[in-house]
Amino acid sequence: MRIAIRGKNLTVTDGDRDYVERKLQRLERMLDDRSQAEVELRLERRSNEEDSHVVEVTLMIDGQPLRGRASASTFRAASDDVIDKLERRTVEHKQRPRDRARSGSARYDEVPVSLPDDAADGRGAGPLVVKIKRFAIEPMFWEDAVSRMEELGHPFFIFVNAENERIGVLYRRNDGRYGLIEPAIGDSYEKDE
Repeated sequence: MRIAIRGKNLTVTDGDRDYVERKLQRLERMLDDRSQAEVELRLERRSNEEDSHVVEVTLMIDGQPLRGRASASTFRAASDDVIDKLERRTVEHKQRPRDRARSGSARYDEVPVSLPDDAADGRGAGPLVVKIKRFAIEPMFWEDAVSRMEELGHPFFIFVNAENERIGVLYRRNDGRYGLIEPAIGDSYEKDE
């Protein structure tokens, strides 16, 4: 695996570089020679200095990107977090072709919709469902769902939360942070903190 480590607006120390390279060797045993890892270390100004050291890793596996991001009080702690996430995702990525072969991948179905006569010209009374997408869904942690959503470039992502095995809808808020919706049937919901 080829590894490129760079700092954004900072010089990466040899100690941090060696630590990240040593940690990435955990992933190397699962990947081949064609894989690449790009690591970016940067400091961000935040009100909580415990999360100011950010490490972003982009893995190219079989031409597909796998991204991970973590922040902590040191680059080494952030590296540990992001590589743990990427290790789980790499295992999932390697498993995925076998899972797809068993269950079939995402499908788009044409749904016949009978339109009222006044809606046939597109100026009808309300919105119409024009496409239905069905896809296999796998349990994952919300951190992985954030990364997957960012990879896809979507404003929301639906997943099964691995912690509580409930459906979750992750969405990007206007302030740049994320929200998580966990539907509940009837009145059995919990109030937000």
